[in-house]
Amino acid sequence: MLKALRVVVAGLVLLPGLAAAEPSAGEALAKKNGCFACHSIQKKVIGPAYKDVAERYDGEKGAADKLVHKIKEGGSGVWGSAGMPPQAHLKDEDIRSMVDWILSLK
Repeated sequence: MLKALRVVVAGLVLLPGLAAAEPSAGEALAKKNGCFACHSIQKKVIGPAYKDVAERYDGEKGAADKLVHKIKEGGSGVWGSAGMPPQAHLKDEDIRSMVDWILSLK
């Protein structure tokens, strides 16, 4: 009985770590829509690292709306000379999910 209890407790301790390995909806959408071709979580690729975006906009009022607009319309000049093409084909709620995930990386 005690051995079975230890197995259950060990399983409960490990479950949170397994759940963390699952990507969030926002991360999954970013991967599905090719965003990782130009961005990564930790370092600059063509565009800025998502963690750098999260840090830059940390605490800024209206940051999520600003980033949703930026993704939808595209732009350049904020992070260097490389431009980001507009992603007008994406649903607003999908973009919002991606932005919420990005901003959570701070």
